[in-house]
Amino acid sequence: MVTDVTVTGQAIQASQTADQQVALAGDFTQFLTLLTTQLQNQDPLSPLDSNEFTNQLVQFSQVEQGINTNTKLDDLLSLQIGNAATSALGYVGLDVSYVSAEIALEQGEPTTIRYSLDGNANISKINIFSEDGQLVFSGDAATSAGAHEFEWNGRDLLNNELPTGTYVLRVDAVNANEDPIETTTVVKARVKGIEQQDGIVFALVGERAVPISSILSAIVPEEEPEAIIDGGDDAPPV
Repeated sequence: MVTDVTVTGQAIQASQTADQQVALAGDFTQFLTLLTTQLQNQDPLSPLDSNEFTNQLVQFSQVEQGINTNTKLDDLLSLQIGNAATSALGYVGLDVSYVSAEIALEQGEPTTIRYSLDGNANISKINIFSEDGQLVFSGDAATSAGAHEFEWNGRDLLNNELPTGTYVLRVDAVNANEDPIETTTVVKARVKGIEQQDGIVFALVGERAVPISSILSAIVPEEEPEAIIDGGDDAPPV
């Protein structure tokens, strides 16, 4: 699952709870003003029924308790999200694999595509599209049932290097009877950061965000070999 992250819902919920507290305080002050005015102007021979006042005070108390409960729940949720976000920071800089049909391509860097077929196929193709639906790559895929890997070099049908962006992956496979075979695609990308929305922590990959719960595996990227710089006569032979 891949999504676009917008605003954080938890912060909005906390703000709404604070607004409710302010509104309740204003209503309670107004109620006490009206009650005091009624008591001052009541008929001594026919005093107002105190049960009505008591019921209204109880109702205010119950509403206040409910808002206080929401405040504590907001605090607990904020703490939980903070802990989850702290844990998710460990994904930053790692190459993660997750179930998705979207590829976060970095220009000039190949990306590994994993896919599985539910049955043996007669014909199997890997098709990759741009976000506007244009076919940019098509190639033969494995036809046997099970999991497979394919490394895409990030180039189009004319071997031109494609720009950084999000591309859509589709594996089309049919059996000998030309019936479609169900496929599952798993893509890999490097995590650049984390974000949270509505209590869910996301890993930022490319231009998209992936829920942490959708990540299947994470590995430390292989370090590129350092280039040997000519340092003179003492430099090791190349």
